[in-house]
Order: sequence, then C-alpha cells, then structure tokens
Amino acid sequence: MRRINWISTNEDWTLDVCFTNGEVRKYDVRPLLQSEAFRELEDVAIFKTARNGGYFVAWDNDADLSADTLYLEGIPVTPAIESN
Repeated sequence: MRRINWISTNEDWTLDVCFTNGEVRKYDVRPLLQSEAFRELEDVAIFKTARNGGYFVAWDNDADLSADTLYLEGIPVTPAIESN
C-alpha cells in the first residue's frame, strides 16, 4: 500500500503528490468534478482544503482519493529515488 509524504494543490485542479518512495506525481481532479461526490471541489476554496491522510487525500466536503489511485492514475513528475 502506498503512502503519501506531502501534497500540494494547484490552481488548475491538479494535485502534486509526493510518495514515500520520493516519487512525485501530478493527478488531475477535473474529470471527477462531474460526479456528485466531487462536484463541490469546483469551488477552488474547497479544493484547496485537501489534506494528507497518509494513505489518502481528503477534503472538507468528505470527498477523498486513495494513495493508490493517485499513484496509478497520476502522471510522473520525478522518478523514484532509490535507497541503498
């Protein structure tokens, strides 16, 4: 199970997510905004309430996304840092 180190919200409704392996991926939330669970995130103020739950990202409106979803569907920004 993947774990999140930190997240950053962007003005274009994307998240930058850094995982514990050092890899950063960009996840686009815009396609989800049409579903009822994520519709409130169209308000950028609510979108910006995203918080790191370790194994998920959650918002104040009770919407959430798992770390696995963010990793598997996110676009790599940096390669994983291998530890020796």
